[in-house]
Amino acid sequence: MPGPILHAGAVVTCAHGGQATPTAPVARVLVSGMPVAVMTAPYAVAGCAFVPPGGNGPCATAQWTVGAVRVTVTGQPVVIQSGVATCVPTATPLLPVSAQTRVIAT
Repeated sequence: MPGPILHAGAVVTCAHGGQATPTAPVARVLVSGMPVAVMTAPYAVAGCAFVPPGGNGPCATAQWTVGAVRVTVTGQPVVIQSGVATCVPTATPLLPVSAQTRVIAT
């Protein structure tokens, strides 16, 4: 499924409203002037409001499991807005809110 490529400036949140950012965007390729995110680098989550009584929160990191199939940067698939990511330790999804719209990857 095609989607806009996510970059360091894209707005991505965890399911509880925490802000997620790529830990290692690749500066060799820019979209909208910002480094692109690749699937192998985890996202860091800050400000997650989920504090369950069971103790498996809040969201701290997230890993993309579905991304671009045909577009890679330094041999790694890029992260796309229609991709799938799972937060650790809560196993909830990341939600891409906004991204650049000029470059679409499949």
